[in-house]
Amino acid sequence: MSDIQQLAEQYIALWNETDPAARRAAIGAVFAADARYTDPLADVTGPDALDAVVGAVQAQFAGLVFTLGPVDAHHDIARFTWELGPAGGESLVVGFDVIATGEDGLIERVHGFLDKVPAGA
Repeated sequence: MSDIQQLAEQYIALWNETDPAARRAAIGAVFAADARYTDPLADVTGPDALDAVVGAVQAQFAGLVFTLGPVDAHHDIARFTWELGPAGGESLVVGFDVIATGEDGLIERVHGFLDKVPAGA
């Protein structure tokens, strides 16, 4: 398994982590300290802000889980699809993210896109 594949898996896992301390530790293990996360609904920098975004998504979509699609990578960037829905059920939200890593292998930047969102979300 490539490092970037493993990093994408860890990234998706932290979005599913509901224990605040474990989630915060996962953010520290995956993201650079000054990492920036941008999607259509958020533009934040740093672990505190990222943790708040993940927590807000979990509150809005309680009980749903993220799953990782195929990862396509080269150099220090990767793109992958993801889905959010009930375990084993139809996805309510579908998107893809592009990540850029630093020399240390940690995520420095995320560009997120939403392809499918529920009405009223």
